[in-house]
Amino acid sequence: MNVFIIGVGLIGGSLAIDIKAAFDEVCIYGIDQNEQHLNKALELGVIDHKASLKESKNADIVIIAIPVDATVRLISEVLDIVPDDCLVFDVGSTKQKLCEAVSTHSKRRNYLAAHPIAGTEFSGPEAAVANLYRGKTNIICEVEKTAFKLQERGMEVFSRLGMRIRYMDAISHDKHIAYVSHLSHISSFMLGKTVIEKEKNERDIFDMAGSGFASTVRLAKSSPAMWTPIFMHNKENVIETLQEYIANLTQFKELIEKDNFKKVYKEMENTNHIKSILKGIS
Repeated sequence: MNVFIIGVGLIGGSLAIDIKAAFDEVCIYGIDQNEQHLNKALELGVIDHKASLKESKNADIVIIAIPVDATVRLISEVLDIVPDDCLVFDVGSTKQKLCEAVSTHSKRRNYLAAHPIAGTEFSGPEAAVANLYRGKTNIICEVEKTAFKLQERGMEVFSRLGMRIRYMDAISHDKHIAYVSHLSHISSFMLGKTVIEKEKNERDIFDMAGSGFASTVRLAKSSPAMWTPIFMHNKENVIETLQEYIANLTQFKELIEKDNFKKVYKEMENTNHIKSILKGIS
């Protein structure tokens, strides 16, 4: 099985590692605009060969693991090149614009819109790890528009990598993911910004920062090159979630200003319910 991975960073590289471990006869080809990334991925054994896009005419599976704006620009070209029996799937965090971009393509049935909800704050091929996707949810959108045999091929890959499958339409996906993923990253970036601007002496930050701050601001180490296009593509939903978040922050500030700490306690106690919702999520 020839698997071509476009983008050999954390997400694409981790897929490469797990696919190589899960399938006996597989050859991983890496495509990346960054030659250093390709060389490092080859050196680390993440990929077996460097390749060009035109060589994907020999692919059984093509995985697109690059920023979502670049995926939208590239997806039609990929579908133009691949053979009729090749599965193409992406792993982007937004789906509506991508599904719209391929809606009228003659090889639309070769494409499977996927979003494995997994990752770390690190980037590049050095960040790729084994079992990144085990136990994680993979959201599949518009599955009915993918050829059944190619659906089966994709599900075999996802199953062997240990993913849980959830089906959703692209519009709902983008709305829900804005709350549970995109808002988390914005909060982390802005917390980091606030602390950096307030604490001019960096040593004070490092000396006083505990595990709570470190875990809350962890996502602020994520790649702006990946996240800026996500916020751009999901602008309307991101703005809606920010408006609700800002309203809650404002209300909480007003409770403290008014010395209404009984209500402050109640707000936090009610929010403790999140523990039962997130039980078992690592």
